Amino acid sequence: MVGGGVAGLVAARDLAARGLRVTLVEAEDHLGGAVGAHQVAGLVLDSGAEAFATRSPAVPELLGELGLAERVVHPRRAGSWLYLPEGAVPAPDSGVLGIPADPTAPRLRAALGRAGLLRASLDRRMPAAVGASERSLGGLVRARMGQRVVERLVAPVTTGVHSAHPDELDVDAVAPGLRRALREHGSLGAAAGALRRAAPAGSAVAGLRGGMNTLSEALVRDLERAGAKLVTDHDVIALDRDPRRDGWMVIQRQPRHGAKTAVARGELLVLATDGATAVRLLGGHRDGLQRFGPEPGPQVALATLVVDDPRLDGAPRGTGLLVSADARAVRAKALTHATAKWDWVREAAGPGRHVLRLSYGRAQPDPSVVPPEVALPDQQLIRLALSDASTLMGVPLRPEQLAGADIVRWRAALPRAGVGHAQRVAAFRAELAHLPGTAAVGAWLAGTGLSSVVADTREQVRALLTAAGVPAAAATPTPSTPRKD
Repeated sequence: MVGGGVAGLVAARDLAARGLRVTLVEAEDHLGGAVGAHQVAGLVLDSGAEAFATRSPAVPELLGELGLAERVVHPRRAGSWLYLPEGAVPAPDSGVLGIPADPTAPRLRAALGRAGLLRASLDRRMPAAVGASERSLGGLVRARMGQRVVERLVAPVTTGVHSAHPDELDVDAVAPGLRRALREHGSLGAAAGALRRAAPAGSAVAGLRGGMNTLSEALVRDLERAGAKLVTDHDVIALDRDPRRDGWMVIQRQPRHGAKTAVARGELLVLATDGATAVRLLGGHRDGLQRFGPEPGPQVALATLVVDDPRLDGAPRGTGLLVSADARAVRAKALTHATAKWDWVREAAGPGRHVLRLSYGRAQPDPSVVPPEVALPDQQLIRLALSDASTLMGVPLRPEQLAGADIVRWRAALPRAGVGHAQRVAAFRAELAHLPGTAAVGAWLAGTGLSSVVADTREQVRALLTAAGVPAAAATPTPSTPRKD
């Protein structure tokens, strides 16, 4: 195994559950990748992913196996907002990715205006064939509901979630089943509503009491109990075929401690790295793989602020805001009011204390360019975040109210699911099939979000084991003992 993010941990656990000896090598000094934790003002909070989509059973099934099902929590129903050039307005309360199930809903008038509502309402009267051939999310929404829905409802969501404009996103990759639902239901609004209703009852997302970081902890505990060898703080500098058997040699280096090298051997190889690393390591063994090197995803910075201000107790902007790229008053692309969204965070913080998490890093025309906000030193970015939070929440926040703050930076954590993404993934894996005993997993292939990553990883591991003739597991893996705090 190469890579110790969630995809790598899930793959390693499923391999170990089938009785295989597993060695996992991770370049960082910790495991879990973007599903981790940090401490701010005495609170242990998620440093990356804070929730998972409930539309898929993949994550709930894994949580059940790990003994974490009782820790699943749902966000409070305070609603979310959009921040547009003219200020904050309520966001659609139904549909998917900002596409409203009812484009004529009165609450959308503030965002779309009368003309925008009239144009969006045409969706219901158009033939289902209109826009059905569009490959990009933006193209589909524009054809059905118009430009204002794209720019003022959908774009703030996709730039906040995927760090990309809707025109740059493959609709089948980011909204699986949407085009099929359009054909079945006859309008995009009805299709978006059907996808939303198809999710399990309750919120479209869920989390874990104590944070999603507890998922990574549980996966690591299970691997340790299974006897897996977990190697951190080691780069994998090369892969080679093992001349003694039909398998692989993983050549590791510990760069911070004398650059010592080591070799791990195995019959099966799973790469759970970012796309550029996977293609670099595998390209020398199959020329056709070299053309699949993905464009680098945007660099992102998350600024977590813990502030003391009872004026935020009423959740003036619900669970948070997504920010239009046309709004010049703030530089953040999103704000999550964690103490308004999650009861467990509110209880941990205590009365009058609030956790605000702001996201920075809009996609740049040149992906190699670091977004200007992300390039700021930590203290400058914290000052910017406090200013942005004041504007977004409509409550002036002063530096002396700041109980604590932290900046977490992610590189290559958000892949680009551009137009044609599904076809490129299929072509890559078809080429990879020429290297027996090998699989590649991770967000750059599965798409953004824990649900996509977990489902894809487990499917790929099953296929790898089947192809290798590994017998099915005799029993379901024993759940970890859940944490009691």
